[in-house]
Amino acid sequence: MIVDRQGRRFRNLRVSLTAACNYACTYCVPDGKRLVAAQDELSADAMVRGVAYLIEAAGIERLRVTGGEPLVSPKLETFLRGVGQLGLNDISLTSNGQLLSRKLPLLVECGIRRLNLSLDTLDAAAFRSIARGGDLATVLAGMDEARVAGLKIKVNMVPLRGQNLDQVLPLLDYCLERGFELRFIELMRMGHLARDGNGFLQQFVGMPELLAMIGERHGFTQADAPVDATALRYEIPGRGFFGVIANESVPFCRTCSRLRLSSTGWLHGCLSSSNRHYVGDLLDKPRHQALPALQRLLVKALGDKQDVAFSGGATVMKIIGG
Repeated sequence: MIVDRQGRRFRNLRVSLTAACNYACTYCVPDGKRLVAAQDELSADAMVRGVAYLIEAAGIERLRVTGGEPLVSPKLETFLRGVGQLGLNDISLTSNGQLLSRKLPLLVECGIRRLNLSLDTLDAAAFRSIARGGDLATVLAGMDEARVAGLKIKVNMVPLRGQNLDQVLPLLDYCLERGFELRFIELMRMGHLARDGNGFLQQFVGMPELLAMIGERHGFTQADAPVDATALRYEIPGRGFFGVIANESVPFCRTCSRLRLSSTGWLHGCLSSSNRHYVGDLLDKPRHQALPALQRLLVKALGDKQDVAFSGGATVMKIIGG
């Protein structure tokens, strides 16, 4: 087991199945162009081996499948069936939900029981403006179908000043009525927003402002959360829960246990570091050769983590997942 001086280790792995996405959200890409699959993306089999090696080398316990948008990837079925045999404690998936209705039978069959779905507004026009694509009604229908199928759903919203701040309370009420747990994610200084400080500040909405807005309609108390959770959780008695991922207002770097594997074979130990470590060439090697080399890279990746707070990163979030 690899542990740093703050007692952190990698427990949670997020695998970006593909960089391709059918959206081009304003906070992810600056030019409105949808990202496509990289020419050098790993095969599904190689990514399954990568997860297996990381379970053994780092002690990974939980896996989240991300993108881009994982539901657009032709590797989805092979990958899910493969990692489903690896004995992980939990496998979840993050999606924008546009293809959820179509892919739901496969997800259920492969044992996916938890979904994180990105949804920034219930206004159809604002939805298309932020996502630069997609159809809100299709997403909402897929969410309801997943709920009926018994999947646990968290909804991720990025509040943006001047774009969807008026949707904070409507979306919260929508989620409470359906048993979804809404997570407000503070805008992150990633990619083009790390370079454009003024653009970031003009759009950023912090946790104190969000809680004040919610408090005008709902009484709430802070709820328990795992020690390495990214979100501060709150309970509205008799209604349900919501959370705030307050990477700027209340940094959580001291307890971070996340490791990311990109679709092109790079390990990222920290979103706030430009460092990355290539493991794609190790995945075709036998276990006895791959594991020692992988453990050396994991030491470096763990050393990339910030001691206190996220300070921004040039990496485009959509390439390595949430």
